Amino acid sequence: MSEFSAGPYLPDKPDVITVYSENGKLSQLQDVVFSYDNGKLEISAKDTPLSFLRVRWNFPIAPKTLFCGDAWERTYGDSQWRTFDPGRMMPWYFFAHLPDGRTGCCGVRVRPACFAAWSADPTGVTLWCDIRCGGRGVILNGRSLVVAQIESSVYDGCTAFKAAGKFCARLCPDPIFPPTPVYGSNNWYYAYGNITEESVLEDCRYLADLTAGLSCRPFMVMDDGWQELRYDNSPNYGPWDKGNKHFPDMPHLAEKMKNFGVRPGIWYRPLYLHDPALKRELFLRNMPDTLDPSHPEVAELVARDISRFREWGFELIKHDFTTFDTVGRYAFDMHPWPCENGWAFFDRSRTSAEILTGLFRTIRNAAGPVLIMGCNTIGHLAAGLQELSRTGDDTSGKRWERTCKMGVNTVAFRSCQHRTFFDMDADCVGITGSIPWKYNRQWAELVAASGSSLFISPQPGILSAAENDELKHLLAIASKGKIAAEPLDWMDNLRPEHWVIHGKEHYFQWEEIDGGEPDFLP
Repeated sequence: MSEFSAGPYLPDKPDVITVYSENGKLSQLQDVVFSYDNGKLEISAKDTPLSFLRVRWNFPIAPKTLFCGDAWERTYGDSQWRTFDPGRMMPWYFFAHLPDGRTGCCGVRVRPACFAAWSADPTGVTLWCDIRCGGRGVILNGRSLVVAQIESSVYDGCTAFKAAGKFCARLCPDPIFPPTPVYGSNNWYYAYGNITEESVLEDCRYLADLTAGLSCRPFMVMDDGWQELRYDNSPNYGPWDKGNKHFPDMPHLAEKMKNFGVRPGIWYRPLYLHDPALKRELFLRNMPDTLDPSHPEVAELVARDISRFREWGFELIKHDFTTFDTVGRYAFDMHPWPCENGWAFFDRSRTSAEILTGLFRTIRNAAGPVLIMGCNTIGHLAAGLQELSRTGDDTSGKRWERTCKMGVNTVAFRSCQHRTFFDMDADCVGITGSIPWKYNRQWAELVAASGSSLFISPQPGILSAAENDELKHLLAIASKGKIAAEPLDWMDNLRPEHWVIHGKEHYFQWEEIDGGEPDFLP
């Protein structure tokens, strides 16, 4: 039993397990066999198309208990502690702050064969497991499927924040981390795809100046805009085998970037490819440019892309949109499940979760020593297969309200996954002149103190000499990667303002004096 753990939160065995096929709840199991043994949930069937499992534990939960769950992929500024809401589905895991100060935790280990979500009410806890293939039942053909390994614990003598981190470490017994702290620059939040080789090299020069003398060298991540078919107002799809006219020689560019003393990184979108010559069965549903990750030939295409970037000389690959391109939705449109009904992947014998995990494993295996950062990935399926994860939705180089909403929330509520699942990237500090430096400086200070990856996105020439000096100091802190921040008001505030940083209480002023411009303005 780990430090501070006072035993399990859930009873040893569930009170009822219900099996659902594609046609509804099964009253007769027919060819279906399921079992639950020491937290391992397993099921098999020959021909029945299986859709869901419902697992229920009946036990009284104390009044005034607060609950905090995870998110399907990134957070969207809405993670929070809440009171009882039996209709609220909490993906992957949840924490329960008990009236006596202890913290109860329930979850499934990383890389389950399902999309797992929890609900809680005063009389017990329910786990729902979506084992569909897309939006139809999976056909196992007699295969035995380990749906999930269920874990629970109660922690005493530590804060809920520390308990959350301890429990996440329990959910991921085999994480992989970068050998040194990852930080640096990404050009998206000032250039927004309007980039050239010359602008990338100028970004490298600027980053090298800001980090001069630091032994841990920064990454310069070249984001969207380099690929052959990228141009104004066009989709950001591949092919990914060459650059456009502004990027004539990708291996030579990576070499030039290294000559500045920075480490080259590259962005790409694995499943979005415009190639009319490819056969139709490689693509999803009625989406002509979105590849089906369950098809073995698609896995080969992805592996070739990743190997190519490695051979070009890039040392970090940021892959994006894997959730949206697989299920057709962002997390804020999943009510409550990722996939809508009525469609299936090419390989009907695997669950959606297995298919996505297979994609992440393909990327990992092809990357070799290159670091992998997932953006819009399902972190619970990618943990142990990528070193870094973008844990929140996009910040902004134009609107402080968006950075404040998305960034601060994910640092507070997803830090439990930092150095337990992977290294966390809470997204960039966009420096364009549109956001006053006094706000961006606070955001950079929090990210650096949290130990997560501090990526800046600075338009050259925007900051004054004094502001550049402040940024140099924050990058130096980030280069050490020390975890030194804990939110104190996260149970009352979606954007915590009161933190302990390096052992001292610290207050941030996130809100603009006039209230700022809301994120929903066009």
